[in-house]
Amino acid sequence: MTPWYEISNASSIASPTVLLYPDRIQHNLQRMIELTGDVNRLRPHVKTHKLAPIIAMKRAAGIHKFKVSTIAEAEMTAQAQGEDILLAHQPNGPGIARFIALMQRFPATRWATLVDDPANLQAMSAAALAAGVVLTLYVDLNVGMNRTGIIPDEAALALYRQLCRTPAVTAGGLHAYDGHLHNPDNTVLSRKVEDTFAVVWAMRDQLRAEGLPVPKLIASGTPTFALMAQHPDVEVGAGTTVLWDFGQEKVCPEHHMQNAAVLMTRIISKPAPDLLCLDLGHKAVAAEMPHPRVQLFGLEDAVATIQSEEHLVIQTPRAKDYQVGDVLYGLPRHICPTMALHSEVWAVREGQAAELWPVTARTRRISI
Repeated sequence: MTPWYEISNASSIASPTVLLYPDRIQHNLQRMIELTGDVNRLRPHVKTHKLAPIIAMKRAAGIHKFKVSTIAEAEMTAQAQGEDILLAHQPNGPGIARFIALMQRFPATRWATLVDDPANLQAMSAAALAAGVVLTLYVDLNVGMNRTGIIPDEAALALYRQLCRTPAVTAGGLHAYDGHLHNPDNTVLSRKVEDTFAVVWAMRDQLRAEGLPVPKLIASGTPTFALMAQHPDVEVGAGTTVLWDFGQEKVCPEHHMQNAAVLMTRIISKPAPDLLCLDLGHKAVAAEMPHPRVQLFGLEDAVATIQSEEHLVIQTPRAKDYQVGDVLYGLPRHICPTMALHSEVWAVREGQAAELWPVTARTRRISI
């Protein structure tokens, strides 16, 4: 029986490339909806795939809210008829004008973004006033990842109060990304989530007690979205769930997603009896993680010895069984930055690479 990931027309497909499997993507979308319990509280992240065809698949599944990291991702999602888009990356400098230009270009889309700095709040307010628009802003909270956001203490309360009285902006609520929380033991992870978000619940209650509007709380990453979805007043985000990878499977085994993205590569040299060189360098598979950065089907125990821009050398006692030109398939450790390395990917239908999909939002700029 042919393995699910192999394609019958590999001889005509250049490598390295990413193969996507729409039937598996569809499974993952339905599983995300099932784990959330209410599609209206699901806001999946576009950064994983950056593809208009997957936006169309999400919309067909009833998903109408989206989270993005860049102006290009936002524009691509709006072009694909995304109804409700959160730019989860605080705009600043020229990014403020670009975000407002998006709002003006796509007036039918509901737009929102984040703020965690009082001075930047004033800059966004001034730009919105000048453009004659109203920005919906979420105060971004730092709940322990220490990447962005403001620590949910008195300063965060003060920022939210300031937001509520600032012209040309309106309070969307609170945003808290918890990407640092992951554990394969769901009981341990649940305890971490509750401990981490106790201060967020307290902050929300305090703001509401003061009569201030807190319409929404948007939270979670892929490992925690099913747990956070158990809170009926929380809108959850998940990104990697759409395509999956072997890195997420290690920390989220209970999600039961299917791998829907596979790297196709070729052996380009056999520099020593136990070495195979593949055309799978830093420019084809994300290099921010330690090795193994790809898990090759049939060579799961191979050890990476060298990786450079266009080459990946692996050591295996089974090297003698392979020839230059042989096609190999593998799962990436982290699919999100891997997708950003490819300008186009192949959609696989009925065992063939059938449709070439441009990775539209890998660029930093589409038109705005």
